[in-house]
Amino acid sequence: MVDPPVGAPDEQVREAQDDLPSARQLPRLLVPFAIPAYRRMAVALSCGAFAYGVWTVALVWEVIRIGGGPAQLSVVSTAGAIGVMLPALIAGVVADRVPQKLVVMTVASAEAVSYTVVAALSLAALTQLWHLAVVAFAIGAGMSFYYSAYSAWLPAIVPSSDLLAVNGFEGMVRPLVSQALGPAVAGAVVGALSPGSAVAVAAVVAATGVVVQVRLPRTPVRRDLATAERSVAGVLVDLREGVAYMVRTPWLLATLLFASLMVLMTMGPIEVLMPFLIKDGLGGDPGDHALVLTAFGVGGALGSLGVASMKMPRRYLTWMNLTWGVACLPMVVMGRATEVWVVVVCGFVLGVLFSAPMVIWGTLLQRRVPPELLGRVASLDFFVSISLMPVSMALAAPVADLIGLRNTFLIAGVAPVVFAVLAIFWARLPQDEIANPLD
Repeated sequence: MVDPPVGAPDEQVREAQDDLPSARQLPRLLVPFAIPAYRRMAVALSCGAFAYGVWTVALVWEVIRIGGGPAQLSVVSTAGAIGVMLPALIAGVVADRVPQKLVVMTVASAEAVSYTVVAALSLAALTQLWHLAVVAFAIGAGMSFYYSAYSAWLPAIVPSSDLLAVNGFEGMVRPLVSQALGPAVAGAVVGALSPGSAVAVAAVVAATGVVVQVRLPRTPVRRDLATAERSVAGVLVDLREGVAYMVRTPWLLATLLFASLMVLMTMGPIEVLMPFLIKDGLGGDPGDHALVLTAFGVGGALGSLGVASMKMPRRYLTWMNLTWGVACLPMVVMGRATEVWVVVVCGFVLGVLFSAPMVIWGTLLQRRVPPELLGRVASLDFFVSISLMPVSMALAAPVADLIGLRNTFLIAGVAPVVFAVLAIFWARLPQDEIANPLD
């Protein structure tokens, strides 16, 4: 059978799928794989996630190999964080003006080249700290462009009825491949050979993902560009349109504000305080910390898989925000745990409940945001979600010193529930989801 025209209306894509008897018999999670283009996208996504997982571990050991310590690693990490945040809003404008395949391919190719350069420098013993900082910045910037373009591209490849399954599958793959498999392979290669060899593995896998993407169709930008200004003023107009849409759309604004406050409350305790909770409070070691993070990743994968296998909830906005709020409650138990296994279980539950609503959120953006604005709204989502993360990490230790570790985890666990309830009632989300059903 000839592949359906990518970018065609949902009905055409669905009819083409229905021509495949096996597509109708597949579990809900696997139905999108009846679309050849999405199969290639999924392979490319997995390659990129694996390569990045290898890179994150190899980068640490490359810093150590050249004689660096925590301060030097902080310089490189900060460069990567700045790279993610700095172009985030512009990335959305690009995604709504330039064919998304071109953006995604450019980012993927740049990542493969970056890994190759670092691998060559490392294997030749020529690496300097500034090399790693520049590459970390470039990969971080690429992440912003990739997220916006990929989010805007996906609905042109997959019919809207399958977006929940797609987002669930990707929510399952990312933690397993990027947070578990990639780092595990990197650790083995670094231990057996060298950090440069591990980065070389990342380069090969990333390049494989680029090759897979070459055959993907180049879908047109889903907006009328005839009236778009091709100037700096035009970029500012595009940015203003995206922000204006966010502000005048209650469900979007309320959820983004809630999510930013949730990040402010939780990321610092999770990233900064948890290792000390395990080490100083429970007598644990780095292996115990790794076990907690693994439990979080596995829980996230299972949570995503569960949502991808079901229909969109009728009360999708209420369900999503409340689940995010409730997801933080295990942090109260973490702060009062007396055994490491309790923290591991809490990490698993946190992963399940945090990742499950992410599947709903990604699908919600792709189905309710106008196609011509999707890239800009995705970039706003990305920017707002991470903007308070550095603040949370900076405040975590001082707050814990002031009120104690247990009280800090208590606030981090309870406050998001309050924020979720306030967002639901302030934006009248129950009325909105009934007026705009997605099931």
